[in-house]
Amino acid sequence: MSWISALADLQQQGQPCVLVTIIEELGSTPRNAGSKMVVTADRIFETVGGGHLEFKAMELAREMLASRTQDTRLERFSLGASLGQCCGGATVLLFEPMGQPQAHIAVFGAGHVGRALVPLLASLPCKVRWIDSRENEFPEHIPHGATKVVNEEVVDEVENMPPGSYYIVMTHNHQLDLELTAAILKRNDFAYYGLIGSQTKRVKFEHRLRDRGFSPELMQKMRCPMGIAEVKGKLPVEIAISIAGEVIATYNANFGQGEKSGESVAKLMPASRRAKA
Repeated sequence: MSWISALADLQQQGQPCVLVTIIEELGSTPRNAGSKMVVTADRIFETVGGGHLEFKAMELAREMLASRTQDTRLERFSLGASLGQCCGGATVLLFEPMGQPQAHIAVFGAGHVGRALVPLLASLPCKVRWIDSRENEFPEHIPHGATKVVNEEVVDEVENMPPGSYYIVMTHNHQLDLELTAAILKRNDFAYYGLIGSQTKRVKFEHRLRDRGFSPELMQKMRCPMGIAEVKGKLPVEIAISIAGEVIATYNANFGQGEKSGESVAKLMPASRRAKA
């Protein structure tokens, strides 16, 4: 596949990549200026010359993908002994991140708040899995950008999310909420975990989770009550807007800054609320 076709396909899929371009050639080089290569986390398309130069270019591009940086980068490579290539010239490569980073979000529960929240999340640069065991709770039309998942074993869906995912739990059953919470905390690789409910619910859950061996430090990463405190109201759409705002604040802080799970949203919250969480 040509680099331009690959780039178009990847952008349509919402998969981030780095476009690597030779912008300058000095002396003898394996490929001419203007040659391009597209690098994803696990694939490459086209070539900038092969050999150790290409290996180093792939390595640098994947470091950029892992850090989710959106900054372009210029690098000069001498094609001599240091790279194990005998061309003897030099080349300058431009690295351009392509594709907006996307948050992977699992929303558990298709109740009133879930039906108000998912359309908001689906309109953002997010991939949403909307999960419930009750198919009749889902609306007839699922928003573009969201995938309906009907599974009797709802907790099993926690393992189907990639590392760094966002989890929002708002099911119809407190015991199910507790089991989902335990599964998510056990993974401990989430960017955000929000549980719908009051401070009283949080205290009860923390007590039960302590009995299961979960540490207080780990439970601090759970947002409950979740959402932006300044957004008042109890209507489903008001609650949904509050939760969506907290999710947006989290991924804006996470992408490109290397924050670890749960830390960035805590920093964004008022000190008074952090003390209660």
